[in-house]
Amino acid sequence: MGGTRDMEGSHRGGRVRVEEMWERWSTGKVMKLSPKAEEVATFFAKMLDHEYTTKDIFRKNFFKDWRKEMTPEEKSTITSLSKCDFSHMSQYFKAQSEARKQMTKEEKQKIKEENEQLLKEYGFCIMDNHKERIANFKIEPPGLFRGRGNHPKMGMLKRRIMPEDIIINCSKDSKIPAPPPGHKWKEVRHDNKVTWLVSWTENIQGSIKYIMLNPSSRIKGEKDWQKYETARRLKKCVDRIRNQYREDWKSKEMKVRQRAVALYFIDKLALRAGNEKEEGETADTVGCCSLRVEHINLHPELDGQEYVVEFDFLGKDSIRYYNKVPVEKRVFKNLQLFMENKQPEDDLFDRLNTSILNKHLQDLMEGLTAKVFRTYNASITLQQQLKELTTPDDNVPAKILSYNRANRAVAILCNHQRAPPKTFEKSMMNLQSKIDAKKEQLADAKRELKSAKADAKVRRDEKSKKTVESKKKAVQRVEEQLMKLEVLATDREENKQIALGTSKLNYLDPRISVAWCKKFGIPIEKIYNKTQREKFAWAIDMADEDYEF
Repeated sequence: MGGTRDMEGSHRGGRVRVEEMWERWSTGKVMKLSPKAEEVATFFAKMLDHEYTTKDIFRKNFFKDWRKEMTPEEKSTITSLSKCDFSHMSQYFKAQSEARKQMTKEEKQKIKEENEQLLKEYGFCIMDNHKERIANFKIEPPGLFRGRGNHPKMGMLKRRIMPEDIIINCSKDSKIPAPPPGHKWKEVRHDNKVTWLVSWTENIQGSIKYIMLNPSSRIKGEKDWQKYETARRLKKCVDRIRNQYREDWKSKEMKVRQRAVALYFIDKLALRAGNEKEEGETADTVGCCSLRVEHINLHPELDGQEYVVEFDFLGKDSIRYYNKVPVEKRVFKNLQLFMENKQPEDDLFDRLNTSILNKHLQDLMEGLTAKVFRTYNASITLQQQLKELTTPDDNVPAKILSYNRANRAVAILCNHQRAPPKTFEKSMMNLQSKIDAKKEQLADAKRELKSAKADAKVRRDEKSKKTVESKKKAVQRVEEQLMKLEVLATDREENKQIALGTSKLNYLDPRISVAWCKKFGIPIEKIYNKTQREKFAWAIDMADEDYEF
């Protein structure tokens, strides 16, 4: 578990050196690199075709960290990233990738067996006398940090995790896993109040990473179920909470007004509360409580709507949140009040922080947090959208399109964005070619049907009637195939910049999706893949078609 992984990501207990890797300069000079500098250079070379390596902040951070790995001689020679030519390395790795694609069936089978052996050895543990699958027992290899959005730390070197970084958590009477020869664990704990088995601190943001049980494990299923049950409890008292914060908009106390407006945004817009910044954190990301005056603009009238608030800030993972929202008049007036005599860099809610808000939420309902509001609003939105968008007479592809549209409404609410995949345009062109070919096939099938009908009118025999029926079925079959392709194209186009998976796995009560599948005869595997079905096994067993969130 604590062994290091080589640059190809396999578990071999050490770094495999890339032979004959050269750094080539625009001046024509070649330079053989020291092992440490060479390894970091290969991380950049592997990403050469990626948009990241064109971004100034990525290049600046990479070059700074790369120089830390260089020898004094290398530092004095390599002074500018723009003069470095990584194409030779890049070609090497592309050739390796191509060679892997060309592997024989036997070679692939051998690798599969090796992985299965690793899974058998490291992939399970015993918890409460039950054998449970471990989720991510392979530690991520070193590489370059990418981050989401325009993360200020992108391009920095993610260092190799060594056994000396690892904390093992197991029971006192268990067999403690042995570290690789010549190494020792940072610590061995026996804490039965947490669910992680292994932890370490990564070097980029100083965040703690964990090895956990597989999502299909009993303890994970129970936590999931509790999360959605808490959101369902909120449903029962959300009207009372909304009435309360609406009353608080008129409070004589400024801190109560600020708290009430913040809670309105968390409820209406599914904003995160926004945690206090860690010391040294450079990303200027904010949540609701940490919004500054510069993050909003107030428009008494905009695009034919009254009292519009324009939000523009970096949220979690440096994802930009931009939204223009009409709000209630009293909210608008309060915001004007909160912004009076303040500079752009001043806090919008200067009498509020997450601790104050969370304490208030606990007073409103036991277990209530800002995340519970996100879960509640995401789940209720999915349920409402599915009722509105699903047409019982539609075929399966059309119903799945409706499901994805409902899911997209949730992803937009939660601001789950993604960059369009690199291969998006190419895959859409390929799909359009298939659609065009299918249209031609349909035209041919219709011509053949027309000809068969004309022939049947003349002959008036049983054989020609059967031919007409056969041609009719052929037309119907091709029409269905064409519709499937057109639905797929619509689905891909609509979702190219929206990440549907995040809300589906973390914020949507799976019983809503399971009930919808059962009600409309949709195979569960069309909505959840194998891993997701394992994670939500409890919901698949529990929900019937009449389930209501």
